[in-house]
Amino acid sequence: MRQLAVWADCDPALLDEERVRSFFLHLKLERGWDSKSIRQARASLTAFFNGMLGLDWQVFSTIKTKDVFKLPAVLTREEVRMILTSIREPRFRVPLRLIYECGLRMGEALRVEVLDIHRVNLRLHVHRAKGGKDRMVPLSPLMLEELTWWWKEHRNPTFLFPAIGNNAKSASRVDKVTHGACMAERMKAATTHLSESAIQNAFREAWKDSGVKTRATIHTLRHSYATHLLEEGVSIRYVSQYLGHATLEQTLVYTHLTAASEARTQAALAKMSGAVRGL
Repeated sequence: MRQLAVWADCDPALLDEERVRSFFLHLKLERGWDSKSIRQARASLTAFFNGMLGLDWQVFSTIKTKDVFKLPAVLTREEVRMILTSIREPRFRVPLRLIYECGLRMGEALRVEVLDIHRVNLRLHVHRAKGGKDRMVPLSPLMLEELTWWWKEHRNPTFLFPAIGNNAKSASRVDKVTHGACMAERMKAATTHLSESAIQNAFREAWKDSGVKTRATIHTLRHSYATHLLEEGVSIRYVSQYLGHATLEQTLVYTHLTAASEARTQAALAKMSGAVRGL
């Protein structure tokens, strides 16, 4: 509603139906909004004009949207390595590595607590995941070793990735040893986890510094995890469970992205082509 008011430069209640129709054309053609955003705008404006003002405008029922399916971007193993090794600070590098190696969503990784790590059976307990569901995901011995090392750096009693505060860079006037000890003490006393904006900025800078050409976000690490597991022959049902997908169909998209699947397809096509030619 605020954006409509800015676009029309007046109180939205003063607009007529044709003017509102023009606004939707503006959103689609000039601002390039996707189907999901158009539907959100339609719901908001329907509630205002038809619900609150009691109008019976038909413009909202004439707005049809259709989602365009896009395959998610996936990084190669080397590209993942290049990005993660570009991050110097372990307080950012370790959670990003965990996101990739366990296929976690960003919020899931940042909320990991010390007691969520099951050291004996190499499992990570993911709490309050999407849909309010918990799940268990496997940990590699190397990841467990790195998480253990990182916790010993700060020893926060609750959070594996504690916040450090807004003044983390203000200690440049002291030597590195004193600065490191100060950061560790602040993390140990932290009462909340690392912020999403902080880790997003760290990933963005690492991607730029790495020289990787594939456009990537933190969520791309999760896509890459699923694709790489499938390439290694892990059952798609297990991958679906590890990702916390509600249905297997959500995971099937990754079968279109694996290099191994592509190679097997090429081998099968070569065999079929040779057979029909008598070769």
